[in-house]
Amino acid sequence: MKASRDHRVPLPEPALAVLDAVAPLRPADDDGSGFLFPGQRPMRPLSGMAMEMLLRRQKLEITVHGFRSSFRDWAAEETAFPREIAEAALAHVVGDATERAYRRGDALEKRRELMKAWAAFCLR
Repeated sequence: MKASRDHRVPLPEPALAVLDAVAPLRPADDDGSGFLFPGQRPMRPLSGMAMEMLLRRQKLEITVHGFRSSFRDWAAEETAFPREIAEAALAHVVGDATERAYRRGDALEKRRELMKAWAAFCLR
């Protein structure tokens, strides 16, 4: 992450199914990096620009940030999930310094429910 902090992502079943389906296409983890999407260089992840470049090559007039924005709009307008949970799903920092000092959890289980709802929305 560009914020240089851990961000756990609770993947819903449909996302896990996609990862299982493409597993045979992934290169072996020869360098032991553990990256799900390894980069060209050893011990490095796939570039942050990889998805953007894919969209450009396909001449699609959409952006990677647009995917994030679509998720955020959906969460705000179509669900009852609290704002803080949607923001946490996007790895955004919420609240002032005092609030952040006391909020140390990452609401993983609440975000898991949000991701399940997002998957259901995307699949309909």
